[in-house]
Amino acid sequence: MTTRITLSDILGEFKTELRDMYPENEIRNIGYLVAEQLLNYSKIDFHLKDKELISPETAEKFKQILIRLKNWEPVQYILGATEFYGLPFRVDRRALIPRPETEELAEWIIRENGGKTTSILDIGTGSGCIAVTLAKNLPLARVSACDISDEALVLAGINAEINRTPIRFFHMDVLNGNVPVPERVDVIVSNPPYVRHEEKSLMRRNVLDFEPERALFVPDENPLVFYRSIALMGRKYLNDGGKLYLEINEQFPAELTRLLENTGYYGIEVRKDMAGKPRMIKGIK
Repeated sequence: MTTRITLSDILGEFKTELRDMYPENEIRNIGYLVAEQLLNYSKIDFHLKDKELISPETAEKFKQILIRLKNWEPVQYILGATEFYGLPFRVDRRALIPRPETEELAEWIIRENGGKTTSILDIGTGSGCIAVTLAKNLPLARVSACDISDEALVLAGINAEINRTPIRFFHMDVLNGNVPVPERVDVIVSNPPYVRHEEKSLMRRNVLDFEPERALFVPDENPLVFYRSIALMGRKYLNDGGKLYLEINEQFPAELTRLLENTGYYGIEVRKDMAGKPRMIKGIK
């Protein structure tokens, strides 16, 4: 006798098997993502069709994904895809998974620079999520992006192709004083590594075991190391009146404000994310 399995049954198994790892709302969101890929379901379908039967072949795919989830592998890496600012992105272990707070940084830049002929440089582009999003939503902008990881640059290039955005990618080590930036720009944006090693105890294994460590962590004794280099780059490569936008560690807004002031920026503004945490800063050259 064949077992009759519905999406509701599968979601129930996900909740049971993952309840000690993730909160219930996050498990539900994982279920949405998997159902979207395996069944081409929207969130509305997810609720309206949860009692419909799932084929044994599809049920087995859900099961295999659940096995990987129980090993703390991020669902975005399992599916090989995510969405950022309404756009599709390929993701894997070559780069960090794009975060919602980074969408807020992109939104800030888009709102302040819309309708302008602007040149933009994204430092530490990773998956390319910021660069691609800005190129897509600021059609008059000329966007370039760099990273120290050649593997990440390949991934970012794929995402630029997927979203049909012309972006110039190049390799660069931001901590190296000899930075080969090809031109002066109007906007520099960066989401650099900013998590201190001492914060590892607060992080889940889905981040620690799978996402690239080099893109996450900074020395405990020098947590602003990337911001100093980027601020100095901005002084050299930003046009007069150009803007520097940074995603920041919520622990250091005052320190970063002083850093930008001491480096010669003005009009410094710190913004909070939707959770009310200071996560973004802007300075003007």
